[in-house]
Amino acid sequence: MKTIGVLALQGDYAKHVEMVSAAGALGREVREAGDLEKIDGLIIPGGESTTIGKLLVRFGMLEPIRIFAASGGPVFGTCAGTILLAKNIEGSDQVRLGLLDIEVRRNAYGRQIESFEADIPVPMLGEIPLLGVFIRAPIISKIDGRVDVLAVFDGTPVFVRQGNIISTTFHPELTGDPRAHKYFLSLVEGE
Repeated sequence: MKTIGVLALQGDYAKHVEMVSAAGALGREVREAGDLEKIDGLIIPGGESTTIGKLLVRFGMLEPIRIFAASGGPVFGTCAGTILLAKNIEGSDQVRLGLLDIEVRRNAYGRQIESFEADIPVPMLGEIPLLGVFIRAPIISKIDGRVDVLAVFDGTPVFVRQGNIISTTFHPELTGDPRAHKYFLSLVEGE
């Protein structure tokens, strides 16, 4: 059974651990660089991207995560995780991993009160749309040609892949539908 680590410094990591179990893998909280040696894939959850970035620096995890991804370790970012994975963040010089050739705009749909849910067609996950929960979600404003768009909402990419990295601007872990996590697990298993 594969072990999927969930970055557990801040944010909604507990729900991801539950979804990893529902997808058929073992979920493990990742709190320090040494934990990366015990996992087969890493999820970077939603939360507050600035805070998570500062904690990555404080706990010396930026470079180890970059090395994990560069050596082929699959990574899945959701919402704030997408911001941290992006190469560019509009109008911000905040700390980021910079592993995904995209540019994002933080809080693009508005404040917390403007959060919403929407059905997201993701053809590779089947005919039933994936429910996307958008909470202070970013928008992917630019993509490089090496990035595959897996799903679009309102004309904007919301689910992308570049090699061993996938990313959503929404929270799939809040729906009870494990398909996005199962897709990530298929990358981990090399399918």
